[in-house]
Amino acid sequence: MSDRKIRVLVAKPGLDGHDRGAKTVASALRDYGMEVVYTGLHQTPDAIAEIAMQEDVDVVGLSILSGAHMTLFPRVREELEKRGMGHIVLTGGGIIPSDDMLELEKKGYAKLFGPGTHTEEIAKWIKGEMERRWALEPKR
Repeated sequence: MSDRKIRVLVAKPGLDGHDRGAKTVASALRDYGMEVVYTGLHQTPDAIAEIAMQEDVDVVGLSILSGAHMTLFPRVREELEKRGMGHIVLTGGGIIPSDDMLELEKKGYAKLFGPGTHTEEIAKWIKGEMERRWALEPKR
């Protein structure tokens, strides 16, 4: 892998007021050498996409426990695409039924994680996915 640091935005869309898991994941990703920006609570899809663009991130990870994932996750993807950022790795987790995870993955989310997923699994997946994507980039 190149010496590039993986830049991750961890975001909490919607009115969900619980961010312990998002903060835990953000901290773990930092421990794995990634640069992490955490948005804080109650972010709109537009704000998340704007922050992702300003911070020039490689990955956007959404955390949701409110049940609004089928509305908010696609809206975040749409906002990123509007800004020409459709290439960003989309991931996330929280309380998301497996059928909804499959549907969201069909709509552009690379991988979704459920409750109880070890942070090491998330970090290793992100690292592997970025290594794979960077290996496909044309050499300069």
